[in-house]
Amino acid sequence: MPELPEVHTIATDLQRKVRGSTIVDIWTDWPKYFRPQTEAAFRRTIGGRRIISVGRRGKNVIFHLSGGYAMLAHQKMTGHFLVGRWMPKAKYKIQSTKKDVWAGQKWVPDNVSGPLGHDRNRFIRLIFFLKDGRMLALSDLRRFAKVVAGPEDEISNLAGLIGLGPEPIAENFTLKDFKTIIAGKKTKIKPLLLDQSFLSGLGNIYADESLWFARIHPARSAAGLTPAELGRLYRSMRRVLKEAIRLRGSSVDDFRDSSGREGRYQLVRRAYGREGGKCPRCGSTIKRMKIGQRSAHFCPHCQKPK
Repeated sequence: MPELPEVHTIATDLQRKVRGSTIVDIWTDWPKYFRPQTEAAFRRTIGGRRIISVGRRGKNVIFHLSGGYAMLAHQKMTGHFLVGRWMPKAKYKIQSTKKDVWAGQKWVPDNVSGPLGHDRNRFIRLIFFLKDGRMLALSDLRRFAKVVAGPEDEISNLAGLIGLGPEPIAENFTLKDFKTIIAGKKTKIKPLLLDQSFLSGLGNIYADESLWFARIHPARSAAGLTPAELGRLYRSMRRVLKEAIRLRGSSVDDFRDSSGREGRYQLVRRAYGREGGKCPRCGSTIKRMKIGQRSAHFCPHCQKPK
């Protein structure tokens, strides 16, 4: 699932590319995206509205629209927004691979040899047609994304927003704030970092990376962390997230930016997904363990359970 750096990358891209554009119509082959709204109601809500700005809250992309309306999109596991132009075709053969990878797909980019033609970008499930002729499309292999639109005050009070914890990279989120919200938490630190009501935006990748930098075992009790360890974790978490934003996210699986290109953080990751590889710090073998229903990657030498 796209985490804070990936969603930040998409929101920043869209702010630059589609701010000021007007939505004239939509197409989708999966109306369940809009539940509890119907497709017709969703179309009426956003049709003719101008995109005033695009931002992010946690893992949600938020479009502020004209007339006091807003649209919230959660890309979920395999979704990512793309900006470009597509053609309505059922099949298209990519000559470079001699393989008809587009069989059964309804839309193909007008430049199939460019990044939008990458295999990970071919699952176009939702298109917003813009007045200037461009399209804002959602590629979503597994169709888990959620898109809802309505008056700004209704969107801002959705349960998925009002229940979010602080933004870990916010300028006003201090070490003192971090120590305050973690005080008395007896759960293990890795699941706590994944709890969106505790901190918003972190997921498996950057929680593992933050704990690696802080030299903290993922199964440690949050309540047992020393003030020095909390300081290291706070600084490591902010360092990792800002580095990942600079590298435009991680493309370990489906994520691509709004141009269809891969992020680059996966090229420098130190722990996540490196099971069996060497720790970049000490040379020990990176291990993987299950904590609850989630995996955690760590160095058993640098991140000792206490």
